[in-house]
Amino acid sequence: MRLMAILTALWGLIAAPVFAADVGFAEVKIPNGAEPPLTAGIWFPTNAPATPHSLDTFTQTVALDAPIAGNHLPLVVMSHGGGGWYSGHYDTALALAHAGFVAAAVSHAGDTFDDQSRVLQLWRRPAQLHRLVDYMLDEWRWHKRLDAARIGAFGFSNGGFTVLVAAGGIPDLSKIAPFCEVHPDHDLCEALKQAGVDLRFAANVPAGAWVHDPRIKALVIAAPSFGFTFGRTGLSGVHATVQLWSAADDRHQPHPYYDEPVRADLPHAPEYHVVANAGHYDFLPRCDARLSRMRPEICNSLPGFDRAAFHEQFNIDVVRFFLAMLP
Repeated sequence: MRLMAILTALWGLIAAPVFAADVGFAEVKIPNGAEPPLTAGIWFPTNAPATPHSLDTFTQTVALDAPIAGNHLPLVVMSHGGGGWYSGHYDTALALAHAGFVAAAVSHAGDTFDDQSRVLQLWRRPAQLHRLVDYMLDEWRWHKRLDAARIGAFGFSNGGFTVLVAAGGIPDLSKIAPFCEVHPDHDLCEALKQAGVDLRFAANVPAGAWVHDPRIKALVIAAPSFGFTFGRTGLSGVHATVQLWSAADDRHQPHPYYDEPVRADLPHAPEYHVVANAGHYDFLPRCDARLSRMRPEICNSLPGFDRAAFHEQFNIDVVRFFLAMLP
């Protein structure tokens, strides 16, 4: 209730409100050329009554396949972390939809919890996000209700890397091999070694592989992976406004190699937040008991860190940023 009161106040200060009582939700399959369709989840304002429904290991209160409320709505596309799924930031998507946005999250084929067969083909992710934007603006059932001039993107971990590329960033993956020679104990480098990956894979990046989407005007990035691969030149093409989040106790992607170089090398200083006592996976919603037993490494926070309370404030700040940047 506190979150909804604050979101309502924000709408009153920044933009004309969308008078929608609840959030609608739909899962869609997006045709993707010669490849299998992409799976995506879409959250949007609706006046239809919402009820609790299961979403993977979570429960969300939504109206399934309901009619949309409002016109000229802003769109935020969302990119999950490595080995994730479109539902990975469902609470942020719900907060955005309550505030009058349409939030659409794609499952990145080849880098999901059940298929990591192409996890190092990082160029596939921005292309899939670009396809999601195309689908939302041209093919989605309610596409005529969207405002193509008001598009933002949200990304966590590998998703943070993804939205940076989508917004104009060009990474140099040849930096990964020398980085891992110096930092073999990093989770990234240990995982690559255990998988038997030849770190010279960067030589196989296809020409023109990095797909950009100039329609994206604002970015929220949390704990971006591969931040050290960009540099000032690689980020010089990112002109979107950025809100950047860092976990102060990120042991998965330790400082100062991931979010710090992004902060330092963006052409325009981002709105920067450091979350005290937070770990890398605290940017994911609180787990239920079943998932906590299955995946304690992503569910357990440091003693004294209240993930639920953090997400309430995090979602308020994310919504505030997008309301200001996509007026």
